[in-house]
Amino acid sequence: MRDLGDSGSIDEITERLLEREDYSEDQQAVLHGDGPGTEIAYRLAWARSYLKGMGLAENSRRGVWSLTGAGRTVTESEIEPLRQKYIAASRKRKRKTDTQDELYEFFETTQSSWQDQLLDVVMRMEPAAFERLAQRLLREAGFTNTRVTGKSGDGGIDGIGVYQLSLVSFPVFFQCKRYVGSVGAGAVRDFRGAMTGRGDKGLIITTGTFTADAKAEAARDGAPPLDLIDGSRLCELLKEFDMGVTTRIRQVEDVSVDSSFFEGI
Repeated sequence: MRDLGDSGSIDEITERLLEREDYSEDQQAVLHGDGPGTEIAYRLAWARSYLKGMGLAENSRRGVWSLTGAGRTVTESEIEPLRQKYIAASRKRKRKTDTQDELYEFFETTQSSWQDQLLDVVMRMEPAAFERLAQRLLREAGFTNTRVTGKSGDGGIDGIGVYQLSLVSFPVFFQCKRYVGSVGAGAVRDFRGAMTGRGDKGLIITTGTFTADAKAEAARDGAPPLDLIDGSRLCELLKEFDMGVTTRIRQVEDVSVDSSFFEGI
């Protein structure tokens, strides 16, 4: 986050970490348990939770994480003592009252489990059905003349749609990949090759993730840029457009007493 100007989205933070640590594509593809998430993403989620609990970072509802004043100045040697202090304090609070921790754990579990459940359902779809799901998603997002090509040996192109931006419209080719693991740079290059001579806008939709090399290849200078939608983003889009996902808003009151109000009467 310091490298990114003290704040960043989860995707930006993840990409920066992968660049710094130089993880191989094989390492990035390691799943946590049976998936669908990767081990790296799982550990990063815990790291963010610890940083927030330690008062070093905070996150907005829009998914942007930023460093606090303490987070901007803390040294590496101070991190582990602070983490141990936070763990001890959390255990002490839990012995006094489980309510807040249980609510937090319920929220965290719900946030991750609905995506896991959704991806599990999508993974059980027939390949043709998944392509139709992508087709409908693009229509909901504003694409027109969207169709699934349904042609074998078409170089990995599963469909095409037209996207209009103000007065300009352009065709967008899309590819659907039902993956549990990570999509590598090779798949991105192959898809771009299949688009050669047809158009220069492409979109790859997967239930898995993309390696850092795949993301770099998608944005490589001198080549037509490709947009990538991973499993997490796919879940958010399905939720945004109410496609198989129902959201119920719950409100919790945080009540505090202002004693000065009564003293002033």
